[in-house]
Amino acid sequence: MYKIKEIYYTLQGEGFHTGRPAIFCRFAGCNLWSGREVDRAKAICKFCDTDFRSTDGVNGGKYTAAQLTKKIADLWPESNLPPFVVCTGGEPAMQIDANLVETFQSQSFEIAIETNGTISLPDGIDWICVSPKADTNIVVTQGHELKLVYPQLENKPEDYDYLNFEHRYLQPLDDAKLKENINACIEYCLANPTWKLSIQTHKILGID
Repeated sequence: MYKIKEIYYTLQGEGFHTGRPAIFCRFAGCNLWSGREVDRAKAICKFCDTDFRSTDGVNGGKYTAAQLTKKIADLWPESNLPPFVVCTGGEPAMQIDANLVETFQSQSFEIAIETNGTISLPDGIDWICVSPKADTNIVVTQGHELKLVYPQLENKPEDYDYLNFEHRYLQPLDDAKLKENINACIEYCLANPTWKLSIQTHKILGID
């Protein structure tokens, strides 16, 4: 059974697919933080702003591969385009496996994943987005999109020059210095044009 925090239909708010309609399937759990505020100080990823604990979100629960596929298909509107599903978390790579990918593929889903890159992925995922965190061992070293929260003193863009990704995005750290962080991202991208700016447009628009 797959433990799912929530499943919902929305527009992708960041990165390469910004503005694209998608079903977000948020897997419960993460290998870099428990999700409990009392544990944040000792978490590997200290700036996470996503609730991925438990299975109590919209359409959350425990699913078989077939049940999860049906739920996602039911949320996709009538269209001649196949469902575009974004597997996110938490850390979806803790749960997603060949069986789930094959079941998604049986219904012609286009499959994307947003991962921290520390766990190997099954074959068959159409779009791989890695968001690396400091002090971790990155094992997903190639894919489509590298998305780095910036600035971080312990996690610099040049640390990931060795990774093979088609697109590289800097995303401003959403904290009390957000405006300064946006400007820092802009300056870095202008000086290093292999990187592009990613803004969390869903927060600006007030959508999930």
